[in-house]
Amino acid sequence: MNINIKARQGGFTLVEIAIVLVIIGLLLVGVLQGQEMIENGKVKNLANNMKGVSAAYYAYQDRYQAVPGDDVLASTRFTGAVNGGGNGAITGVYTAVAAPAVAAESNNFWQHTRMAGLLTGVATATRANPATHSLGGLLGVQSNVSAAGALTYGMTGPVVCAGSVPWKIAQSLDQQLDDGDSATGKVRAGAAGAANLATTAATAAAYGPAVAATAVAEGGLHTICMKL
Repeated sequence: MNINIKARQGGFTLVEIAIVLVIIGLLLVGVLQGQEMIENGKVKNLANNMKGVSAAYYAYQDRYQAVPGDDVLASTRFTGAVNGGGNGAITGVYTAVAAPAVAAESNNFWQHTRMAGLLTGVATATRANPATHSLGGLLGVQSNVSAAGALTYGMTGPVVCAGSVPWKIAQSLDQQLDDGDSATGKVRAGAAGAANLATTAATAAAYGPAVAATAVAEGGLHTICMKL
């Protein structure tokens, strides 16, 4: 009597393959959700940085009836403080870095608000540099930035600006705080060819419904500003 014993063939059944695919899918979903949470955290931190500067700007005005950086009586309030021009505007660009005695008002904004205890950081008669935001770029303030009345991406009045911001975070921040269009509203941005690039007078075209997909610099850095 011949007995034929068939060896079990190796390989995976359809059920086993399906289980593996489900596990891989769950892992991918977890990774993507984790990345999204990290991205959202970066946007939230940057938003808080800019809102904090805005809060300090208005708190200083409420307390001293003067614009920080432009305060003509700052030296009478704080030891070593440098007085501003007292015209109600913050002269200089948000990236200005110099010793307070020769600094622009946009630089001395930090001296005045820190000496008032409204913002943290070093503030002495010889040092008061702009802050850095949560992504590592410069965080600063400015108003119209030239004698000709050049504006910040078409916005009038004082603004808080953050330099060296990745495109995706800049767009997400705009969507969270404003209208998601880099050229309109109270939050505007421009593509920057270098870290912490100064703003321009023109309205920006970094993202938004009017910006063609081919014109978007997704891999580049941006300067984003919010009206105070």
